[in-house]
Amino acid sequence: MKISVSSYSFNKLLSSGEMTQLDCISKAKEIGFDAIEFVDILAPDGVSKEEYAKVLSKECKRLELPISSFTFGADFLTGSGGNTELEIERVKKMVDIAEILGAKLIRHDATRGDGKSFDAILPIIADACREVTVYAAAKGIKTTVENHGYFCQDSDRVEKLYNAVGHENFGLLADMGNFLCADEQPEKAYGKIAPYTFYAHAKDFHVKSAMLPDPGEGFFRSRSGNYLRGAIIGHGDVPVLHCIRALKNVEFDGYIAIEFEGMEETISGITIGFNNLKRYIKEA
Repeated sequence: MKISVSSYSFNKLLSSGEMTQLDCISKAKEIGFDAIEFVDILAPDGVSKEEYAKVLSKECKRLELPISSFTFGADFLTGSGGNTELEIERVKKMVDIAEILGAKLIRHDATRGDGKSFDAILPIIADACREVTVYAAAKGIKTTVENHGYFCQDSDRVEKLYNAVGHENFGLLADMGNFLCADEQPEKAYGKIAPYTFYAHAKDFHVKSAMLPDPGEGFFRSRSGNYLRGAIIGHGDVPVLHCIRALKNVEFDGYIAIEFEGMEETISGITIGFNNLKRYIKEA
């Protein structure tokens, strides 16, 4: 297994203007990461996403830091004005950007739902995911959907989607922390979907029961109302080591990318998490 870092981990510094995605590359290399994942392309004013993707790709090559994944949003039910075909075409254009970037794997979402049951909309999103992955496969790019967004988040739902798409180029991005957003135990979920996992996110959360008083700023609610707050890898309640062992049980040898969402100072939070994750992988 190799360790990557999501550019989303630097979000506070990116949002404040203290860093750019270009800066994230050198910082990831300095900390010791094996690769970097880009979440969207945050191009400067006056620069197209395609142009900036070339700049980012060139810098990664200069520093010999591979791009482990390109991540962006999608919603095949409500995106592009609710027009599924238009949303598919938009996602294909993002695949084109991934090709410019040099990413060999992407993550796009499936849907956040439209009020219908998951089984009712499964054929629509599965067909859309299949069309995208066929397009991406021709470019040598694998596609994934993450357990993300409350609706398409449970392990049984993403497993159903994986099976419904039924294409060798399509797999899952398994986020350790995100299963808690659907009130599911991460280690049990990982044991279920590990065989279909192309890529993993290491994420940690502090968790407090919905039976307790609201802990205040920094926390958000799970689907059933539990309180979650981003944490440094190893400092929270996510069984990170157990999830890694579930991946090793199926001989997973891909990237695990840190996605840091904690309130701590960004660089130290990422660095401590990196050191912990590196140790856990050796221990697993």
